[in-house]
Amino acid sequence: MTNRVTVAAVQSSLTDDARENIRRMDDLVRDAAGRGAHVVLMPELFEGHYFPRDQREENFDRAREAVASSSIPHFRELARELGVVLPVSFFEQDGPAYYNSVAVIDATGEVLGVYRKSHIPDGPGYQEKFYFRPGDTGFRAFSTRYGRLGVAICWDQWFPEAARALALQGADVLLFPTAIGSEPHDPDLDTRDPWQRAMIGHAVTNVVGVVAANRTGREGDIEFYGSSFVADHRGDKRAELGRREQGCALATLDLHELQRARASFGFFRDRRPELYGDLARVVGPGPKL
Repeated sequence: MTNRVTVAAVQSSLTDDARENIRRMDDLVRDAAGRGAHVVLMPELFEGHYFPRDQREENFDRAREAVASSSIPHFRELARELGVVLPVSFFEQDGPAYYNSVAVIDATGEVLGVYRKSHIPDGPGYQEKFYFRPGDTGFRAFSTRYGRLGVAICWDQWFPEAARALALQGADVLLFPTAIGSEPHDPDLDTRDPWQRAMIGHAVTNVVGVVAANRTGREGDIEFYGSSFVADHRGDKRAELGRREQGCALATLDLHELQRARASFGFFRDRRPELYGDLARVVGPGPKL
């Protein structure tokens, strides 16, 4: 494993044709690999439009078992050909259960495992609870050819507990495939900057790199705001795409430097888990009577 790892987030508008979207992602992955990327992150649910904008029974037809997903076999071959790590987002069916999932493909083409999205949003334009069960895999970090990578999905990125759990498993870089944009109920609400800041906070407090890949373009009443980026363990943005830009944000992270900084800061040395019991509460202790 090399100490210097080049990571990339790819960003594109997407059609509702899986074959066309896979072709677009293939082109972008090839471009990133040609520029030296070792790990390439694609957006959440990139095979089609972001369908959880509303509740439609016919959208369950989009789901596939992991082994039958239209994109996973394609990207296994591509990962093997290019020697890159590819986390692949897909709509997973497992018997009667449905999940928002990512299969992590190593540079050999081997599927290292599947992570199922833990936090499922429910609000105007983002009605995922109609489709997805909360994931049952727990948070997962994967040992790849290019380092130990933690994978979480979109809404997970707002929860500090998810990032900390991945860091405790030894993740040096956190990967967040995403689909986020305007809020249909409030056209004046722009969450782009808080979205980036939340993940940059994870980078700083866990001393890890962060990669976020979002889609762009308008789908129905949502304008996806792109802004995919890579941040280092200091929280400095090392690469970033614009709101409408198509392409890849690419940066090189020094994992040895990152690991030394993590040890030096002492965040994990000085943790007090015995004091954190309240973090497992569903709500607070309630009012004192």
